[in-house]
Amino acid sequence: MRQILFDCEKMKHANTGLFEYCKQFGNALLRNKAEDEKVVFYVPANRKGFFGPQEQYIINRKLHRWLMPSFPQLNIWHTSFQSSHFRPSNKNTRHVLTIHDLNVIHQQSISPAKRDSVLKKIQRNIDRADHIVTISRFVLEDVKQHLDLRNKPANVIYNGGTLETFPDFDNPVYRPQRPFIFAIGSVDTKKNFAVLPPLLQHNDYELVIAGPVFDEAYKEKILATARQYHVEDRVKVLGIISNQERYWYYHRCMAFGFPSLAEGFGLPVVEALSEGKPCFLSDKTSLPEVGGTLCYYFRDFSADHMQQVFNEGMQHFNNTRPISAMKERAASLTIDHTAKHYLQIYRGLY
Repeated sequence: MRQILFDCEKMKHANTGLFEYCKQFGNALLRNKAEDEKVVFYVPANRKGFFGPQEQYIINRKLHRWLMPSFPQLNIWHTSFQSSHFRPSNKNTRHVLTIHDLNVIHQQSISPAKRDSVLKKIQRNIDRADHIVTISRFVLEDVKQHLDLRNKPANVIYNGGTLETFPDFDNPVYRPQRPFIFAIGSVDTKKNFAVLPPLLQHNDYELVIAGPVFDEAYKEKILATARQYHVEDRVKVLGIISNQERYWYYHRCMAFGFPSLAEGFGLPVVEALSEGKPCFLSDKTSLPEVGGTLCYYFRDFSADHMQQVFNEGMQHFNNTRPISAMKERAASLTIDHTAKHYLQIYRGLY
């Protein structure tokens, strides 16, 4: 029996991108593994049993940063986060490292000292890994430019995702009274949601933003921008929402906005495409790679430019209705495809 450890240590924080990635990928591994393969989950104590009581778990301990038990039965150790402190101690266990992003080099708010510290952590993990995976070509090029792969095998596996659907659900925390633009992600500087309220000028739309508020000052900046453009009554920042509500807003929105400044992949774009919604994205980092020609892009964030892109994009979408192509694109980026590609890598290392 081949044993694959999947590191879910980052699941200690719910309602984050890494939590969702670990949840979906862990379940996809269970669905797609061979009969002679066993998945072992390395989890924080509060997630023991998360993937089912019949699965095997190793509990993450703080001590493991300095002294990791050997676990000689493990064939593969998959580190799911690039700057993780936790890695196999047994030299016979092959190590796969996923690098989601090098956002620290794209965020001007991060100090050079902090940036260098993060890059050094990632480099240490690269040095100890047998195979490197990035979640987009953009991230792979960042890694090649700013780190040393040591001639180790490295390839791109897109982060697939599947939007959970709840067609009978109709009780959202907030029910818009008008057509609305939806945005979802952590409320902080990186996601750049404060540039979206000007899109509500010269129309009667609403803007609904969902996701954990990691920066209260940035939330206030969003609301202040709404007041500046006199649309404060049509901008709602909801905070964390349920999976049912997530589907409700994707399914009923008229458009999706995601002007992120630093993105390793951009799973919400895939979720919006799966519902056939016109996506308005920044042209930064990996987003053009994910959305391709099916999305509309902000080259800068001036109100006039964004309004022009939005108005022309909505007109183009309504005239062409490329919904089937959008859903086909999303269907090519499922989490099961992701898991199958990783399993091929694991099997090449046994």
